[in-house]
Amino acid sequence: MSTDNLSSETKSGLIVTKPGVLALVQDGGRLGQHRIGLTVGGPMDPFAFRWANRLCSNDDNASAIEVSIGGFVAEFSQATQIAITGAEVDVKLNNQAVEQWQTLTVAAGDVLKLGFARAGCRIYIAVQGGLQVEPQFGSCATVVREKMGGLNGEALSKGASLELAPFEAQPMLMMPMASRPLYPQNSTSEKTHNMMPLRVVLGYQADSFSRVDKAHFFSSEYTVSERMDRMGYRLTGPECRSTISNMLSEGICHGAIQLPPDGQPIILLNDRQTIGGYPKLGSVMARDTARLAQMTQGNKVLFEAVSIEDAHAINLLAQYKESQIQLSSLD
Repeated sequence: MSTDNLSSETKSGLIVTKPGVLALVQDGGRLGQHRIGLTVGGPMDPFAFRWANRLCSNDDNASAIEVSIGGFVAEFSQATQIAITGAEVDVKLNNQAVEQWQTLTVAAGDVLKLGFARAGCRIYIAVQGGLQVEPQFGSCATVVREKMGGLNGEALSKGASLELAPFEAQPMLMMPMASRPLYPQNSTSEKTHNMMPLRVVLGYQADSFSRVDKAHFFSSEYTVSERMDRMGYRLTGPECRSTISNMLSEGICHGAIQLPPDGQPIILLNDRQTIGGYPKLGSVMARDTARLAQMTQGNKVLFEAVSIEDAHAINLLAQYKESQIQLSSLD
């Protein structure tokens, strides 16, 4: 597609022609701002986000685009390098199929199209040098509810223009297939994807839940409901109720498992409110909320309680394994 019909004001590097279901500018997140009521935001799947940036030889925190479900189309008005990671999706560059999890070179006038995710939910598009977006309160992460970050605190819309860094050719890289994550399938017949349980560190309110309710919670299967977004995932399954009927609002951490009066768990995620007044059983490890955030309605979830010591060990082992991943050269 020619860029001749684009005004000089929009020739910034990347022009959105179809935003898809939801496309947001994200960086590592707005950390340390809970005290003034601002939530973190940032990528729902930090692993896929980091590696999209690394495939473009960027800093891990460089601003990129997070697309939920798919349907995103954009045109480039300058040469650059990009990488697409995350949910399994058909990717086309000028109507030619291209691969995910590797560096791609684009020229001015090239058109990128994403289909709709077959497995997983969140897709990441990184560009060489990162998106050139002005930070607010130390971050470019878009939180639509707070009208903060990205472009005017809003999701990307048709015609949105994003400035890119000047093109500097970087190594062409690919992540080996064996290192790429497997995401839950989105087809109806594959919803019982056999995934490992989400690991939970119990919180100080856990004793307000009966032993029976906790036993049911950790031995039962829950289903992702239609009420799933960047604030949190509401699950359906066996009821789990606290004896706490009234409590003051308090700070909420990432992954907190809230149990409202109906006994159906809500797992709070990146765009969660900073305070809340429902009792909490504990918190899902951040490494596992990333897996939850790649699920769609109908996917099944199991939980497993782990100690805080085990959680630290799990994180250290995962960090070590990620540090051993070696990207292959495509040059």
